[in-house]
Amino acid sequence: MRVTVLGLGAIGGMLAAGFAAGGAEVSALVRGATLGALRRNGFTLRDGAAERRFAIAASDDPAQLPPADVLLIGLKGQDLPGALPAIRMLLAPGTRVLSAQNGVPWFFTHGLRGPLESAVLDSVDPGGALAAALPLERVLAMVVHAAARVEAPGVVRLIKADRLPVGPDDAVAAEGVTALRAGGLPAEVSGHIRDEIWAKLWGNSNMNPLSALSRATLSDMLDDDGVRGLAVAMMREMDAVGQRAGLAPLDDPEARIAVTRRIGAFKTSMLQDLEAGRRLELGPILGAVVEMAERLGEPAPVSRGVHGLVRLLERGL
Repeated sequence: MRVTVLGLGAIGGMLAAGFAAGGAEVSALVRGATLGALRRNGFTLRDGAAERRFAIAASDDPAQLPPADVLLIGLKGQDLPGALPAIRMLLAPGTRVLSAQNGVPWFFTHGLRGPLESAVLDSVDPGGALAAALPLERVLAMVVHAAARVEAPGVVRLIKADRLPVGPDDAVAAEGVTALRAGGLPAEVSGHIRDEIWAKLWGNSNMNPLSALSRATLSDMLDDDGVRGLAVAMMREMDAVGQRAGLAPLDDPEARIAVTRRIGAFKTSMLQDLEAGRRLELGPILGAVVEMAERLGEPAPVSRGVHGLVRLLERGL
């Protein structure tokens, strides 16, 4: 399997290492310090005390990379529209696009039976450019239940990897999962990948924006009765939106919060971006939920309010 990675950050790097360790031929579109590091030293994955290095073909020119069976998108959702010219250049006729982004992806409503079927969500795909260039039949999706961080250009530390469901359940997904599992990552084929995406978002859509507003870790937020109450209210609103859209009901909010508590004093990705002065992943993580609620006429006052506050916060970045 030939895999090209666009977005060799923490998650993209972890997955690139998994594919390479599993026998795939891996290349990456990178630039700047990361390109120099890959050319000098290869890509390094640190896991505990272990350190593994992988030779990854790297270039800042899409035309210099080999055609891929799978184009792994490791970019955050807000960066995808701007990356579309490069994505088009990296697509060969048979290339499948593997999305590993957080939140609602551009293809989420395509094939969703209900009032939002094939709706273009401007919060994640302004004008529908991504859906036009990357139709559903080209797409594979991965839900990343893992944590990693970039320690230096071309160096990623794996903190924890729990589950990596990939879907839809077809031959390419199965081949990719086989490679990742051979490379030591807990990938699995899922026949219900949309439900997996929605279920993960049920925690991210509240914890991420609330952490940006409070500058607090997960455990600190959940130890505060007021913040925990906001999170529960947002979870209930999201579940109501999903059921109106035709998605399966979600679980008990308190049960999900108990799972989140086990992560401990962890800074969410949105808080890390805020502290680094980077753009926030607000559209895919909460904006899409608010947009879906508006289109469905579903009241979601807490989610709307938190979304508005984070938009104002982001103006200062």
